[in-house]
Amino acid sequence: MADALILVDERNRAIGRGEKLAVHERALLHRAFSVFLVYPDGRVLLQQRSRAKYHSAGLWANSCCGHPSPGERTAAAARRRLREELGTTAATLRFGFRARYRTSLPNGLTENEIVYVYFGAAPDALALNPAEVAATSRVKLPELKRDIARRPARYAYWLRYYFKNHAAAIARGVAAVARVSRPVFAGDTALTGQETRATQSPASRLLPHASREKRVHAFAGSGLVPAAT
Repeated sequence: MADALILVDERNRAIGRGEKLAVHERALLHRAFSVFLVYPDGRVLLQQRSRAKYHSAGLWANSCCGHPSPGERTAAAARRRLREELGTTAATLRFGFRARYRTSLPNGLTENEIVYVYFGAAPDALALNPAEVAATSRVKLPELKRDIARRPARYAYWLRYYFKNHAAAIARGVAAVARVSRPVFAGDTALTGQETRATQSPASRLLPHASREKRVHAFAGSGLVPAAT
């Protein structure tokens, strides 16, 4: 099955698989991941999604996001998508938190996901895949938080959801990677985001991965393709 996603229950147990577009058309709960890449000064790397994307096209989101394939570890899938979207050579990531959200998208699709959110060190250079990414920007968390509140329509739903429901966890994840001693959201001072559209060469070094994924026994659900154990 091309572009198969892992279907899960509310306890994040794999129950089957489904084709990506069909899963979003039927609003089926599935497993996903998001990545925040962080620079030493605490800025995070944002990407503007390509206008060719099947949903949320042209919106700004976190560094990378996607779905693991059946039989693929979520952290490995995140590293794969970093290579495919940003051209990085990221090897390891730090687990930050897990999120659960559902939203109806303007094009009739539905995002219904349990998301593993990872943090890692941003590379010195990128090689953007124009089919996936239109542009990137580096921004401090306080500035990003203010801009999401001021202009929410510019941003993908999941990024807005993370900042509304998991802001403290994002701050901890960014601080752990950037090794900054002060609270990331403290004060009103913020640097202006630096936007990049040029293709760059890949380079990266990420921090150790502390995965919280657990092996689960998959079972067949009615009308679903059983997941591999």
